[in-house]
Amino acid sequence: MSTLRINIVLFGIGNVGSTLVNQVLESQKFFLEKKNIELRFPIITNSTLAFFEKDGVKNQWEANFAQSAIPFKVEDIIDYVKELELENLIAVDATASSDILKNYIPLLQNGFNIVAANKKANTQHLDFYNDLRRIAKKFDKSFLYETNVGAGLPVIQTISDLYYSGEKITKIRGVFSGSLSYIFNRFSSENEPFSRILVDAEKLGLTEPDSREDLSGNDVARKLLILARELEQKVEFSDIKVASLLLPELNEKHSKAQYAINKSLFDKSFNIAKITQSDNHVLRFVGELDLEKNQLEVKLVSVPKTTALGQLKGADNLIEIYTKSYGEIPIVIQGAGAGKAVTARGVLTDILKLAEKIKVKNEVWV
Repeated sequence: MSTLRINIVLFGIGNVGSTLVNQVLESQKFFLEKKNIELRFPIITNSTLAFFEKDGVKNQWEANFAQSAIPFKVEDIIDYVKELELENLIAVDATASSDILKNYIPLLQNGFNIVAANKKANTQHLDFYNDLRRIAKKFDKSFLYETNVGAGLPVIQTISDLYYSGEKITKIRGVFSGSLSYIFNRFSSENEPFSRILVDAEKLGLTEPDSREDLSGNDVARKLLILARELEQKVEFSDIKVASLLLPELNEKHSKAQYAINKSLFDKSFNIAKITQSDNHVLRFVGELDLEKNQLEVKLVSVPKTTALGQLKGADNLIEIYTKSYGEIPIVIQGAGAGKAVTARGVLTDILKLAEKIKVKNEVWV
């Protein structure tokens, strides 16, 4: 049986994109032996430059990119793959950009499947969200994005499988942010001021470059929105009730420099929240989708130490899925919900899933 060659056009060679290329190069022999699949990168891009390599990038790809990458438009990429008659195309969006979204539909229309680590497409207005799926269906292409929630954890897949098997999901609740998981896990168990733990999280690279992004709760809200839409809820970002952790005197309106030197202002209010809890309770920052009440909320809660959420450690994510069949006992998915290696591996899992789908399609046509 002939080897299936998959051509991947990679947008974004930051942490996730470059890790993905290296993971593929390391495992190429394994994929050939186990799946009879060859993954190639004929084109890799950053925000302004593209490197075109007819035979796919090799181990020295970073040096080659630096030497040979040229300015590009997406039309150039579409023309290039047509000219070389490249088949089995997957566009991988490993950026965090909103600009790239305008290219999704032209890519689908020109033979590309899409795998996105970027969660922006799934948090746009519902009109765009639905258009994307309609176009993908029309052109018989796939759009996969498992890493949008929980990085390498199988959150979206599990929820989708349950929903489309006819299971009634009643509630989804969890800690969706690795940075806020780390901060509150430590704050609940140590006698350290909140601001000191926040600075530690920043130094470890767990937060966004400006940690107000994390503390605003918007990233958790976006993940909640994605899950709600997986369950065919017609909701927009503005429908989510977000209780930001930022203070009026310490929010997005102040300069980054002011924010950096005034973090100790957080300490009093968080310490009050900590000491006024019931005994044997801990603070957790959660996203909650209650389908019976039709509510989406992002908020700080106090939970018993003995619960799954209460026992959370490190920077782990933990998602509880409550369903009619499972009753009061939720399905719990827990593990590293952030990091370039696990995110890249999750993207690679989506790529391989698509490769298997393409293989089946090709066999049907033969």
